Amino acid sequence: MLYARAGFGISLNNYSNPLPIDKAVDNLFPKVAPGALEMITEAEWAMNSPNALKAMDDNADVKEMKKEFRERTKDMNLLWMQAMVDSSFPLLEKMSLFWHGHFATHINNPYYDQKLLDVIRKNALGNFGDMLRGVSKSSAMLQFLNNKQNKKQHPNENFAREVVELFTLGRGHYTEDDIKEAARAFTGWSFDGQGQFIFRPKQHDAGEKKFLGKNGNFDGDDILNILLEQKQTAVFITQKVYRFFVSDEKIDDNRVKKLATDFYNSKYDIGSLLRNIFTADWFYEDAVPGAKIKSPVELLVGYQRLIPMQFENHKTTLNLQRVLAQYLFNPPNVAGWPGGTTWIDSSSLVTRMRLPEAFFKSNELDLSLKESDAEMAEAHHEPVNMETQPVKPFRVGRADADWSAYVAYWKGYKKDELPQAIAAYLLPSSPTQQQIMQVISFADNDSIDEFIKSLTILFMELPEYQLT
Repeated sequence: MLYARAGFGISLNNYSNPLPIDKAVDNLFPKVAPGALEMITEAEWAMNSPNALKAMDDNADVKEMKKEFRERTKDMNLLWMQAMVDSSFPLLEKMSLFWHGHFATHINNPYYDQKLLDVIRKNALGNFGDMLRGVSKSSAMLQFLNNKQNKKQHPNENFAREVVELFTLGRGHYTEDDIKEAARAFTGWSFDGQGQFIFRPKQHDAGEKKFLGKNGNFDGDDILNILLEQKQTAVFITQKVYRFFVSDEKIDDNRVKKLATDFYNSKYDIGSLLRNIFTADWFYEDAVPGAKIKSPVELLVGYQRLIPMQFENHKTTLNLQRVLAQYLFNPPNVAGWPGGTTWIDSSSLVTRMRLPEAFFKSNELDLSLKESDAEMAEAHHEPVNMETQPVKPFRVGRADADWSAYVAYWKGYKKDELPQAIAAYLLPSSPTQQQIMQVISFADNDSIDEFIKSLTILFMELPEYQLT
């Protein structure tokens, strides 16, 4: 279960060579900071920046450039998805996915998205305070939350409100006056055409402010420091991390309180918080497996880590993200994806259960795909409500899957042992005897290789495979 929660599933190597919990947890953490996922170089962006857009007189050129931005954002999406599939340290990518939802933006600017993702990935397992400061000064977040418009003469509260409510304290732990005063402190925070943070002193309100009971001539950094001094920030972040890794619905307040206290005392060491969760005895109790629903990205990455594959249509991954309602770099709103039971309804569950046959067999799957959200988002200047969009047909074709290593491993088992053994590997809890017998009855007995493949596909099609 550790590898399913801390990554995207357990590898056959880890499954066949189990380690003591402490050692297994240690191995989850990379020893060096991750390299950047670079889709656009700084030099390339300099030639295609918003300043270049403003210099264009031809509207057709502007439209073409914006179309190019959308395509490059899709490329960034696929680059990150592949990094999740290939990573030797999936916890890094899993935690980056968590922070991507926590610090949600939607701006259709591939370079700014790339820079924000770099901040997140470099700090995902490090210090929350460092990440909060880096994200708060990122061009993506400042643009998304309109802080360029936050000036001394005309304060804009969007950025300050979300920093306090969504990034640190949570609702109910501040007053409206606190938001107004924080907005004043963040005046002058901006960025240049290259996406570099800049402070504009002439736009900054340097007067005295009162925030969370403290008085001073605060600037934005002061506000972030005051927020980090609040133990409620540690509680709020710990609650979200607990939901992400332990349970979608059931929160043990005593556990969260203890974890949050340790998190606060560690000066917001994210790695320490995760180690405390993954090494706790309660994390391995019977009630924990199956208590979470796989997000669409977790599900899609998990398939590809289990059985390496290449999709015939390179847009398949993007289209499935849209169909299943978790499209990277396009959260539904500033609060990110709500997760939990919102991932599943009657339609999406049927789609999820049919994916293995679409990927690994010749059965094609016809789905309804929402029309391009990018153009609509651009028109409305906000994330799109996917429910309001028209639909068009989308066909999931077969993937070119490499079963060789997977099949070779399971051929080491006796045939009558395979159903129980493969079920134990794939599912978070033991299936019923009736489910086992039903899977066996539909399995392909033409050869041992086909028997292993068909058992795997059939177990993947059970509702329990959607859980972790």
